[in-house]
Amino acid sequence: MADFEYFRAEESDQFSFFRIPKALFTEKEFASLSTDAKLLYGILLDRISLSKKNGWIDSDGYVYIIYTIAELQELLRMSHTTVTKLLYELDSVHGIGLIERYRQGNNRPSVIYVKNFVKRIRGKPVRYFASGTPETGNPDCKELEIRIARNWKSGTQKNRSPDC
Repeated sequence: MADFEYFRAEESDQFSFFRIPKALFTEKEFASLSTDAKLLYGILLDRISLSKKNGWIDSDGYVYIIYTIAELQELLRMSHTTVTKLLYELDSVHGIGLIERYRQGNNRPSVIYVKNFVKRIRGKPVRYFASGTPETGNPDCKELEIRIARNWKSGTQKNRSPDC
């Protein structure tokens, strides 16, 4: 067991922390989210301030972030499949709708819009790629089996598109 020292008054604000909104744990509408998905949402929220500083704001004034699955895998120490599952829990196509992801194509990372968990809108805006085509998610992924257990069951996994 490692021995750690206590914080002193002058040291107490030297670290930065990920902040996870309390409402994700107390409100019934977020009860279906896993704790890992709530943690991921807090991490994505943290990236918004960096994006704003970098000027990553679209023509409608919305801040977007770019976080690759590989970066999230390294940060969370989770597999590609697990990180993808967590993103699906949060996204508007498969999950609760706290984020929207848009593929850029050409092997570039997806653009992620992190939504405000407090504010709700009545109509869902449709975002468009530079090519002018609307992004509605990959239809092949809608039938993706989301696992409940920490580990996959024995046997082979179903074949699905690489986007899933």
